[in-house]
Amino acid sequence: MLSVICPIYNEEKYISHCIESILLQDYPKGDIEVLFVDGMSSDHTRQIVNDYAEEYPLIHLLNNPNKTVPYAMNIGIQAAKGDIIIRIDAHTIYEKNYFTTLCSHLIELKADNVGTVCKTDVLNKNPKTLAIREVLSNKWGVGNSTFRIGIKDIQEVDTVPFGCWRSDVFNKYGYYDVRLVRNQDIELNKRIHRGGGKIYIIPDSFCTYLARETFKGIAKNNYSNGKWNILTVYYTNQLSSLSIRHFTPLFFLLSLLLPIIASIFYLPSLFLAFVSLLCYLLVLGIISMNLSINKKISFNYLFISFITLHFSYGLGSFIALLKLPFIRK
Repeated sequence: MLSVICPIYNEEKYISHCIESILLQDYPKGDIEVLFVDGMSSDHTRQIVNDYAEEYPLIHLLNNPNKTVPYAMNIGIQAAKGDIIIRIDAHTIYEKNYFTTLCSHLIELKADNVGTVCKTDVLNKNPKTLAIREVLSNKWGVGNSTFRIGIKDIQEVDTVPFGCWRSDVFNKYGYYDVRLVRNQDIELNKRIHRGGGKIYIIPDSFCTYLARETFKGIAKNNYSNGKWNILTVYYTNQLSSLSIRHFTPLFFLLSLLLPIIASIFYLPSLFLAFVSLLCYLLVLGIISMNLSINKKISFNYLFISFITLHFSYGLGSFIALLKLPFIRK
């Protein structure tokens, strides 16, 4: 049996799209259970899931009073009846062969985890959201992660989005770290990798993440991402829990802030911050112009999207650093 686990919280805008893509899967419906583990949503998410559950017996709603994703995953794993477990996300839709492809490759490759490329899209398409989509799909926006830039062949990697495991993997490597509000998938994959486990990304299917469509939404989400990069390392005592790309926005922000602070004692230090910012804006302008010309996307929205992403991400990491002395593990 296959158990599919989906942590949810206030997902009324996206949950129906996710469920409809699940119902279109070519995996045998009689051999699957889908566990939506809800963090006590305050919108209509629970009602939407319950409505589907009344019509489709494979759908179940579980409660997660602790709200966060790692708690939800552990609740789902412990309740799962399947010998294979797939984690999905409510903000994402799935190709109809997604479940079948993951399960078959998990067995064929004798892997500990397998995943696919995760593309980015938006529900409502307009000049601003198309620019946001492009930035969240571009290596200058989100780094060079294999699962974002695409692959042609099966590759062994150190992490994949979401995941597909045999249920006994969690007995071997442990459950999700409930301290991590973000990065819990990456941390688990790094733990598997350090323990000698094999993780593969496969090209034969994909999922599509439905991104937030406002600059405020992008800033809020990436501020939290940046914050939890620092806290993940702090809680796990493992710098290898993440990759260097996760800290690049912080390094850039420090290249501006440190010279500004130093200028209190030595005014010419401001020149370093000016050069760093000028180089950044120049490179970003060239990248945005190239994308605008080649893909017919608004230059202004591209430029603003990149800046919003980079600065909110870096700021989240910086504020987390300042708060570390006051945080208990």
